[in-house]
Amino acid sequence: MNIANAIAEPPTTETRTMHANHDEADYDLKVTKTTRRAAGGGTWIEGTINDYRFNALVFPQHAQTESFEIGQSRISKLWLADRKTRQTVYHWDRGLDLAATTPAVEGVVEFLSEGLATLVYGN
Repeated sequence: MNIANAIAEPPTTETRTMHANHDEADYDLKVTKTTRRAAGGGTWIEGTINDYRFNALVFPQHAQTESFEIGQSRISKLWLADRKTRQTVYHWDRGLDLAATTPAVEGVVEFLSEGLATLVYGN
């Protein structure tokens, strides 16, 4: 193993923002931190979207085991919490741990699933 491959890139704290109108709902996505993993590939993404905080593990390719990612999203881990109550409202860790607690949360998960990997990797 090459040592250069074993060292993770330092986290990026530059805020990236994306506003979108998706199925009549407005989403205000702010990516506040990205950290490329040292081993196993993928990038951890932290940020906010509307009234929620999130952490996601996103990959440039689809999972070898299809059930490990949310649909065709390239997201293998996603945690959403209400910013006011701090309660977890959705959790996926290579499978569903906690289903979306409201239709609004379902919409946020769908929105992130459709575009987060593209935002991170550009493909």
